[in-house]
Amino acid sequence: MHGVKLFTGAAVSVLLLALAAPTPALADTIEAALVRAYQNNPQLNAQRAQARSTDENVPQALSGYRPKVNVTLGTGYQYQDIQATQNPTPPSPKSISGLLQPNSASLTVNQTLYNGNQTANRTRAAESQVSGSREALRVLEQTVLLQAATTYMDFLRDSATLEVQRSNVRVLEQTLKQTRDRFNVGEVTRTDVAQSEAQLAAGKTQALTAESNLTTTRANFRRIIGNEPTNLAPGSPVDRFLPATLASAVGLSLVENPSVTASMFGIDVNYLQVKINEGALLPTVTVQAGLSTSYQQTLNVFRTNTASAIATASIPIYQGGAEYSLIRQSKENLAQQRLNLETTRDQTRANVVQAWGQLEAGKAQVQSAQAQVTASEIALNGVREEAKAGQRTTLDVLNAQQALVNARVALVTAQHDRVVASYSVLNAVGRLAPQVLGLNTTVYDPSVHYQQVRDSWAGVRTPDGR
Repeated sequence: MHGVKLFTGAAVSVLLLALAAPTPALADTIEAALVRAYQNNPQLNAQRAQARSTDENVPQALSGYRPKVNVTLGTGYQYQDIQATQNPTPPSPKSISGLLQPNSASLTVNQTLYNGNQTANRTRAAESQVSGSREALRVLEQTVLLQAATTYMDFLRDSATLEVQRSNVRVLEQTLKQTRDRFNVGEVTRTDVAQSEAQLAAGKTQALTAESNLTTTRANFRRIIGNEPTNLAPGSPVDRFLPATLASAVGLSLVENPSVTASMFGIDVNYLQVKINEGALLPTVTVQAGLSTSYQQTLNVFRTNTASAIATASIPIYQGGAEYSLIRQSKENLAQQRLNLETTRDQTRANVVQAWGQLEAGKAQVQSAQAQVTASEIALNGVREEAKAGQRTTLDVLNAQQALVNARVALVTAQHDRVVASYSVLNAVGRLAPQVLGLNTTVYDPSVHYQQVRDSWAGVRTPDGR
């Protein structure tokens, strides 16, 4: 029984090893798991595609500065029958008829010179949308990394908990065997045997529950990180990347948290939308240049060549009132976005305070749980010795054993919460990123695709060749 007890103690200490011992060379580490999630998570890759799609808003807006060129070609057959009047008196009509094959070609170039600065404002709004989409990508990157770290620690916790419960079952089986042997020689009663049997049944139930929890966690590990968990090394907190104080953490979050910065860019987009709608009330000046040639359009004209250059100014007077409604609507949207920014800041501040409190509590809980395990082990050994002398009952021994199991599960949970809380604080601050964590991976840079497509005038292939 003593050997079983030592094995149980080793099982629950697995999470603490990251704080005191080097990671085995062949073990899977939490950093490697974060790299796989960052590279392969399908939800994150979909958000990157969404950011690349948003990049295209800028060249679409810039197209307003560029000329629009159209070429028109025409051909076919046409029958004409013309009745002409001659001058001599009295006049006599003259008939001309025949089959024509008219051909035409024209080139038209349209260039907008001024449209109330709508093109400029649309471009700036599109650039703000791109910046907002990058912040939305950062939000999801942090979410995926936090999920990966949490799932990694969940598996360590649940696997350690399962080992604790299985070890407890082995101890209870030995306890039941010893109780039956003592019952056979008359040292204990049938009640002691029944109590041991009941405790063993309860222990088996707890082991089955722990096994079910581990199965669920394994599935989540595969879904978020992308592989089956095998030979996981202990995780460790990321306190070294955190601000020194709560006040500095809150201040940093209001500057770096991507949810806050995304809301700021949202204000820019809505402000520029007001300017775009106001531009609809201003004149529009365009220039059109054209060249055309046509053949056999009529029976008596063989060819016609035309060249033109026309400037047009369009001044809106009244368009039914829709443009005024759009301006008022966009102003209300702008006011709403500003209020949303304040809400986001308040929520971010609350998230940082909550995560910081959980981290501080987690540190204390680990120390308390370690003390609880030590005390429970001493108590169990004492109760067993007293039971041998007849000063304790079998129920006292079983209760002490269960108290030790509960203490070890509490320690495993506290160690898990301690690590996850440190990642949660980093996420709330807005710094849960591969660059900050020093992950061994190529960091996705959304600006690369943006620069590739921003000034593109033509082409249907994406930069990756699709």
